[in-house]
Amino acid sequence: MTTVTVPILGIALAVIVAFLANYLYFGPRTMFPVWWRAIGKSPDEQPDLGNSAGMSFGLVFVASVVQALLMSWLLQAVATLYDLTDVSLVTGALVGLAIGIGFAAAPALGHRLFGGQGLTVWLIESGGDLLGLTLMGAVLSFFV
Repeated sequence: MTTVTVPILGIALAVIVAFLANYLYFGPRTMFPVWWRAIGKSPDEQPDLGNSAGMSFGLVFVASVVQALLMSWLLQAVATLYDLTDVSLVTGALVGLAIGIGFAAAPALGHRLFGGQGLTVWLIESGGDLLGLTLMGAVLSFFV
C-alpha cells in the first residue's frame, strides 16, 4: 500500500504561484479591462466588493488550497500508477493543464454560454484557470 503525503510547503508555494500568476493575468493592464467589457461593464464602472472583499479573497484562497492538495494527491497517484521515482516538471504541468481543461474550463463553458456571457468571457476566465493550475502542477512536481 502506498502512503499519500501532504507536502505542506509544496502546497503553500503552489497556491502562492497560482495567486501571483492570476494577479498578473487579471491585472489592470492585462486581461481585466477586456474581461470587464466582455461581462458588459463600462470602463467607468469600478468593481464593488463592498464589505465582502476579504471574504471573497479568503474563499478563493481556501479553494486554491483544496485544488493544490487534491492535485498533489493526483500527482502522487500518477507516480504510483506509472512507477515513477519522481514526477517531472513537465508531467506536473501537463497534469495541471489536464485538470484545468477537464474540470475547470470544460464545465465553465456551459455556465458562461447559458448565462449569456459568451465565449470571450469563457476564454478569458478559463485562460486564468489553465495558467494557475498548470503552474500549480509544475510547482507540486518538486514535492511529490
